[in-house]
Amino acid sequence: MTTVTDAYGFTAYGGPDVERFLDLPLPSPGPGELLIEVHAAGVNPVDWKVREGMHRSFLPLGLPAVFGREAAGVVVELGPGVGGFAVGDAVFGSSARGCGGYATHAVLTTDFTTPKPEGLSFTDAAALPVAAGTAYDSVNGLAMTTGETLLILGAGGGVGVAAAQLAASEGVSVVGTASRAKRDFVASLGATPVPYDSDDTADRLATALPKGADAVLDLVGGDALDTVSALMSPGCRVLTVADPDTAARFGARPLSRGNRAQTLRELARRVQDGRLHPHVREIFPFAEAPSALRAVETGHPWGKVVLEMRTGPRSAAECPRSSSSRRRRGLPGHPWPEGCARRGPGSAWTTRARTSPASAVPGDPATSR
Repeated sequence: MTTVTDAYGFTAYGGPDVERFLDLPLPSPGPGELLIEVHAAGVNPVDWKVREGMHRSFLPLGLPAVFGREAAGVVVELGPGVGGFAVGDAVFGSSARGCGGYATHAVLTTDFTTPKPEGLSFTDAAALPVAAGTAYDSVNGLAMTTGETLLILGAGGGVGVAAAQLAASEGVSVVGTASRAKRDFVASLGATPVPYDSDDTADRLATALPKGADAVLDLVGGDALDTVSALMSPGCRVLTVADPDTAARFGARPLSRGNRAQTLRELARRVQDGRLHPHVREIFPFAEAPSALRAVETGHPWGKVVLEMRTGPRSAAECPRSSSSRRRRGLPGHPWPEGCARRGPGSAWTTRARTSPASAVPGDPATSR
């Protein structure tokens, strides 16, 4: 087995200029960990926030650090004492130590990793642990029952997209706020869309919630809960990303993370039976990692962005590659929105034989959304 892993990460805290392609020693799995050959890695807004240093107080990293909190691939080595997995198993899960997914090899933690079912593609599996996992635990935490009404503030984001589907599949009536541009998309999730960027948002929410909301999932924060407080029914349950003082004023519940491996198994089952669509919209080859990260840092992608590390033959579960090096997927009943055209291949800041052109800078038309 190789002793080096190709990775994409950052050498200091800061903006995109600190990003690099890296040649690093192959990581070794410790107790409770697995080393996988990565086939696909999810790209999330939290990745650039880690690079900016926003999580430094609770996620200290040695530098250089590798991006990526979710990955899918094949086990190549087990950590000491690890059971329940074997070399050669196809798995997906969360990277150990809070990072490391954007690489040809990554270490996953066993308590947040599960076998990948045969019918689930690596690219779809890599899109599930972070956003969909949070959504699953959020909906469970709100203890929604059939016939109740859930208001999701920020239904067009990664967590909201999964939460809307999960709740709707259980017979919950879902109302979700999102931009006007995502109206049809949110409706395709089984939710009643209400645009937050409209002059009559309050009236539209009141119309959509004539009896108020039984629960609110606030994925926006700030003063969002204050703006909908009149629509909360007596005993309304609340989960929020707002600051602790705001959360306390509304008696918000903390997000409790249960058995994370079980959460992943439940998500995979729901994907397979059609209750959950991962909504992987754009798949970038590893060489275009900078462009993939810019897609979630400088814009609002419609669905998940995934890096594909492996090339060559795929199983029947993998969607076919187009003539382009980058692939896009349409959503059921919702075409790719006008104006989101394919862009040229990205480049990299690198310690290897690559360049750092202006086209990789956020704000440039070649990479901005």
